[in-house]
Amino acid sequence: MACDPKIANRLKRAEGQIRGILKMMDDDKSCREIMPQLMAVRSSVDKVMGVVVAENLRRCLDEDDTQHDEKLEEALKMISKL
Repeated sequence: MACDPKIANRLKRAEGQIRGILKMMDDDKSCREIMPQLMAVRSSVDKVMGVVVAENLRRCLDEDDTQHDEKLEEALKMISKL
């Protein structure tokens, strides 16, 4: 799968957030300060997952082949794991 620049930017932002969280832990910040950052990273990654699955589903439905049902089922399985 080719990496869309918007997805790459979201992942880079999440990577930066994780580095920030590691620094906070090294600086002995409290759980109260760290948890919102962890939740933000999780939310960011969840959004990326949704975009990836939606794009995959869109591509599957746009393709002209006889395996639509199989590909749709695969995409729905990915969505259910979210």
